[in-house]
Amino acid sequence: MSRFQFVEDHKALYGVKRLCRVLQVSRSVFCRWLKGAAARLARRQADEQLAEQVRRIHVEQDGTYGSPRMTAELRAAGIVVNHKRVERVMREHGIAGLRLRRKVRTTIPEPDATPVPDLIQRDFSAELPNTRYVGDITYLPVGGGRFLYLATVVDLCSRRLAGWSIADHMRTELVVDALQAAAHTRGGRLDGAVFHSDNGAQYCSREFARACRRLGIIRSRGAVGTSADNAAAESFNASLKRETLQGAHHWPDARTARLAVFRWITRYNTVRRHSRLSQLSPIAYEGTADNLKTAA
Repeated sequence: MSRFQFVEDHKALYGVKRLCRVLQVSRSVFCRWLKGAAARLARRQADEQLAEQVRRIHVEQDGTYGSPRMTAELRAAGIVVNHKRVERVMREHGIAGLRLRRKVRTTIPEPDATPVPDLIQRDFSAELPNTRYVGDITYLPVGGGRFLYLATVVDLCSRRLAGWSIADHMRTELVVDALQAAAHTRGGRLDGAVFHSDNGAQYCSREFARACRRLGIIRSRGAVGTSADNAAAESFNASLKRETLQGAHHWPDARTARLAVFRWITRYNTVRRHSRLSQLSPIAYEGTADNLKTAA
């Protein structure tokens, strides 16, 4: 409680002059504070209303939105609000987005792989959709110490997950299926598009090389043992697991894991706001005037 509030609460018993003297509070400053009471009450009520709206969005997005995406979501709903106010209200009401978990590597280097150049050079951007992609494999822990594995194909322009595949193995067909899914999303082929990966055995295999040739893809790979060379793909995987597991160590079973991942991917591509896309979702970004003609 502030000293001003203490004076206000006890002035009938002790008097303002006496309380201000004892508490070493200026009477003139107390009077100004008193005049602002109505405005402070209005601000508190407005903050409570905002907090209710934030809680609703937080629940709708499975507790994944931090203050930047929350601000964008509120503004899209027609609510004029400053991001600093949203951050303050979330902090005061104990509403927080999810934070990154420690990642576990799944890359198994292939020492006998045919060299493939790094055409990305850690520049994880693209001017147009369907020109540059990154991909990776990540593990999905399920009950009983078992795992599923997810292969991804992410467009570097729109950050859209154009292709993906889940299986209970890490064979090359897992990454080939993801690549073919991306080709289907883009109309059947990926002619001239660059696909960048790490040096996992699946991406270094002859079967994967044949699939790339068939789909018109130009291969690119980072250096062996350097995760930063494929940071965009690893960041996507980290976000997916952080926002689906939400602090849990695993899903109870494979079916639950598959459904959770499918639901998240659908929301990610169509609804979830992306900071690199001016807080648009990937598909909404591809639908803007500058990108519509190049996205399938």
